[in-house]
Amino acid sequence: MRVGVFDSGIGGLSVVKSLKEHQLFHEIIYFGDTARVPYGVKDKNTIVRYSLEALEFFKNFDIDLLIVACNTVSAYALDEMKAQADFDIVGVVEAGVLATKNALKNLNSEVLILGTNATIRSQAYKLALKKEGFTNLTSRATGLFVPLVEEGIFSGDILTSTMKHYFWDLKTPDAIILGCTHFPLIEKEISSYFKNTSRMIHSGEAMVEYLHVKYNLTSLSKECDMKFFASENPEALKKIAHKWLAI
Repeated sequence: MRVGVFDSGIGGLSVVKSLKEHQLFHEIIYFGDTARVPYGVKDKNTIVRYSLEALEFFKNFDIDLLIVACNTVSAYALDEMKAQADFDIVGVVEAGVLATKNALKNLNSEVLILGTNATIRSQAYKLALKKEGFTNLTSRATGLFVPLVEEGIFSGDILTSTMKHYFWDLKTPDAIILGCTHFPLIEKEISSYFKNTSRMIHSGEAMVEYLHVKYNLTSLSKECDMKFFASENPEALKKIAHKWLAI
């Protein structure tokens, strides 16, 4: 199978990393809308418009499936994208909800949902988890993490100060949903802030779990080919991809 992966920037590479490690596809085609990142501060109409433009890009390839690695797009534009595509499209929100359900058997578990302003405002995770029976849900918009990751800041004083700014009033939850694909790149730091006691729900691993369940995909015998595209400075994206994915 040939799969497309769409993200507003470089964060979706965290999903690609999981797909690569589990060898689910023969080929991965990645597109990051780096010219217009971040999506998380934009209004719904703009998010939908940008997402449909990205969909047109993927129509140039004979893909079997499109993974929307951007939580903001998954929250706001998935239905519109599905209506205009002749291939399946799956988003990381539905995958994250399934992973949380499978990880936490106690519906009274404390769940902390992190995401961009737009993702948290949509309440996509909160509403879906409530339907599954979860009751102790806390959402926190942590949009400043996105530009930090885009700048390659994965640890250090700036990140620590930002976490203190966002988390100072929170108690340690049972699970933390990393509701933005940029956030797994600072997962260790977030986990460490909460004394490494919270279960971390990672969009990449959640998507692998979801694909196993929905499509019964199994690992291939060889690694996949990968192609990387960006709306701005594609060489910078390729350089980061080679570093993060060890290719």
